[in-house]
Amino acid sequence: MARMIEELEDENGVIIKYKRHANGRGLVSPSARVAETAFIDATAYVEAHARVGLDSWVGAGSWIDKGATVGDRTFVGSNVHIGEGCVVGTGVRIGSNTKLGADVMVGNGVRIDRDQQIAAGTVIEPKGGATSRAALAAMSRPVRQQARRAA
Repeated sequence: MARMIEELEDENGVIIKYKRHANGRGLVSPSARVAETAFIDATAYVEAHARVGLDSWVGAGSWIDKGATVGDRTFVGSNVHIGEGCVVGTGVRIGSNTKLGADVMVGNGVRIDRDQQIAAGTVIEPKGGATSRAALAAMSRPVRQQARRAA
């Protein structure tokens, strides 16, 4: 089965290549890692070096920016921008029309209402502070680094 590559031009005239994700047909950078069980809407983008976890959902018109991590079983509504370098934990729900600035950290199980603007560098912890900053930072490390540490 051939992989379909689409080329788009950015605002600076640079051609960027994307592949279509098998589940939902969203546009995914070749350097991004998206779980097979994740759903990426056909009008959503996952940028270079970003990651989307198992059973996660990325809605219509949403954009997962460079180097961002979306944890397992996380719901990203429509028209959401997850900024560069953000780390979104497991089981998070982000309402539609929401923007997370660069390097935002969202703890496991957090719910963010629709139509929100989250400033760059913000850390949102669940009630009770169940997710530490170290745990969120570990989610954003490349898998091979985590494997080396485990050995």
